[in-house]
Amino acid sequence: MGGQQPTGTKRTHNLFEAAAAYVSACAEDDQDRIDEAAGWVSPEALSFGVNELACRAVIALARERDESPRTVARALLGLPTA
Repeated sequence: MGGQQPTGTKRTHNLFEAAAAYVSACAEDDQDRIDEAAGWVSPEALSFGVNELACRAVIALARERDESPRTVARALLGLPTA
């Protein structure tokens, strides 16, 4: 079956898949996908995954921009530089 789930079985998602789907759906303002991803894992697991994704994204942008993670995070949120 080439990695596909057998008919009738529900695929399980890990917290990182849920976080990626949730955040991308939020960015695209897609409420149906937000609701779907939010149901894949517990609220606590989703929160952890979203936090991990945010940290990784800020680190990646900071490296790309040659700025500190703090500067990038504040800029993304529209906050004044500290």
